[in-house]
Amino acid sequence: MRTQTAAIDIPTADGVADAILITPADDRPQPGVLLYMDAFGLRPRLEEMAGQLAGRGYAVLVPNVFYRSGRTPVVELGDLSEPEARSAAFEKLGPAMQGLTPDRAMRDADAYLAFLGSDERVSRGPVGTVGYCMGGALALRTAAHAPDRVAAVASFHGGRLATDRPDSVHLLAGRITGEVYIGHADNDGSMPPEQQERLAKALTEAGVRNRTELYAGAAHGFTMADTAAYDETATEQHWGRLTDLFERTLR
Repeated sequence: MRTQTAAIDIPTADGVADAILITPADDRPQPGVLLYMDAFGLRPRLEEMAGQLAGRGYAVLVPNVFYRSGRTPVVELGDLSEPEARSAAFEKLGPAMQGLTPDRAMRDADAYLAFLGSDERVSRGPVGTVGYCMGGALALRTAAHAPDRVAAVASFHGGRLATDRPDSVHLLAGRITGEVYIGHADNDGSMPPEQQERLAKALTEAGVRNRTELYAGAAHGFTMADTAAYDETATEQHWGRLTDLFERTLR
C-alpha cells in the first residue's frame, strides 16, 4: 500500500513537538498508532519503520520526544553501525534522556493522543502504542496513563521496565486495560531475566491480557537496521507480532 508522509508540529504543555505522520495514500481515515522512538531519535530508520506499519493500514504518528532539546535532528548521529558513533551519540543525548521525566512524558502523551483524536486522517476509536528501546517504557506508560484511549501496546527491546525505583513502569500494570505484547532482546543488560519475570508477573497479576516473548540470539536494538544490533529474522518476527496485535484490537 502506498503511503504519504507529513511533517507536523504538535503543541504541548511545554512547547511544540515536531513529528511525522505517515498514512496510506488513499486518504481514508485509518486507526491511529503512536510510535515511540528509541534513544537515537527521529531519523530515516524510524520513518521507514513507521512507513511499513502505515502500509498495513494505519495512521502512524512518530513524535520527536526530545523536542525540548531541539528539533530533529537533535544531535548529529554519525554512522550508528560504528561503536564510537553510538557512544558519542549517547553522550550527546544524555541530557535530553534525563530531562524526559515520566511526568513530562505523559504531558506530552496527552498532546499526541489529542492530535490522533482530532486529525481527519485518523479514524475515531481506540489507538495503539508501540515503542522501541527507551520508547517501550513510554508506550507502556501511555497505555497506563490513558487506558480509555489505548487498546493495545507493544514494547520491543525495551529497557528498565521493572526496576526497583518507585516510578518503575511495571508498577503501572494495574492501570492498563489494553492488550500488551512484550518482545525482549536476548542477553539484554538493560532488561535482565529478573526484570523480565517481574514485568510479566505484574501484568498477569493485574489481569492484563499479555504475551511476553524472548527473541533468542537477538541483541538490544535488534529492529534498528542502521545499527550493528540489527537482526533481520527477529525484525520480521516483530512485524508479525505487532500487526497481529493491532489487527485484533484496533479494527
